[in-house]
Amino acid sequence: MAEATTTTRAQRKTRTGVVKSDKMQKTVTVTLTRRFAHATYGKRITRTSRVKARNTLGAKTGDLVRIMETRPLAKTVCWRVVEIVERAK
Repeated sequence: MAEATTTTRAQRKTRTGVVKSDKMQKTVTVTLTRRFAHATYGKRITRTSRVKARNTLGAKTGDLVRIMETRPLAKTVCWRVVEIVERAK
């Protein structure tokens, strides 16, 4: 009997960030902020990173969005907008 092998795919990374730019046609720039304590001194540190995400939901600048990691969709785009958590005021 041939044994069927099924491979399970790893969980994809999801992050929540704020849309900083929507000037491109299908892509938005999302700023991800993470806060953590310094290893030695314990002071709170803020680090930000910017990623580009495919925007099919129509997110605009200032929106809080949830993005998910995906296969490369363009040269710099490896994320996609999954949900608009909160619209900009």
